[in-house]
Amino acid sequence: MELHGRVIVITGAASGIGRALALRFAREAPAHIVCVDIDGAGAETTAAEVGGTAFRVDVSSEVEIATLIAEVERDIGPIDLFCSNAGISVEGGVDVPDADWQRIWEINVMSHVRAARHLVPLMRARGGGYLLNTASAAGLLNQVGAAPYGVTKHAAVGLAEWLAMTYGDDGIKVSVLCPQAVRTKMMRGLEDHVAAIDGMLEPEPVAEACVQAIRDEVFLVLPHPEVRDYIQDKAQDYDRWIGGMRKLNRRFGTPGSKEPLKP
Repeated sequence: MELHGRVIVITGAASGIGRALALRFAREAPAHIVCVDIDGAGAETTAAEVGGTAFRVDVSSEVEIATLIAEVERDIGPIDLFCSNAGISVEGGVDVPDADWQRIWEINVMSHVRAARHLVPLMRARGGGYLLNTASAAGLLNQVGAAPYGVTKHAAVGLAEWLAMTYGDDGIKVSVLCPQAVRTKMMRGLEDHVAAIDGMLEPEPVAEACVQAIRDEVFLVLPHPEVRDYIQDKAQDYDRWIGGMRKLNRRFGTPGSKEPLKP
């Protein structure tokens, strides 16, 4: 899909990957870019940079997601591309309190579910559309030291797969973004984190990879090409892969903060 003349919605657009997506998409002359974030002022700043519209939305709220979609469709135009990009990280293991598990589940998984719930019927009725869901390489591999993050990102990848196989015949295309470390607020001060073992990308090349994936209608977006090799190694010998991850856990898996980190 080409982005020229399209109405695009991006969640988590105040900073990081979301902001980079807005700035990069703007170069493709879309019809309109809607910048969404719980940080309303940040969303306004990004929207001003791209000549778009800002919405303050808590993506953990189905009511707010439904209202966003309804208002954009009514006041701006049919949504061609919805980038469900907002996410958080919670470090720790099974000891993480249920409240933190539930919050990361609501943001990293259910926000994608609810966006699809309210938008897919509209896209099907008009013959198609595009969903770009941000997950993580952790959704294909896992995340040392952060069970809630690894588990929810696995679920996000599974949902994207399900959407692609279920609605592809209706003209709805799906891409899932799975980077390793990207220089965002979530990774601030974590340059030596396990996720950065293959280097930390700036948000701009990640956004460029998304533009190319959307243009080519490619499902899996891997800004870090090494991830493809890791997936293949995992599939080829799961026990050997687990052994390698145990080594990484010994090196990087020290107990950390269990506070949610916003991208």
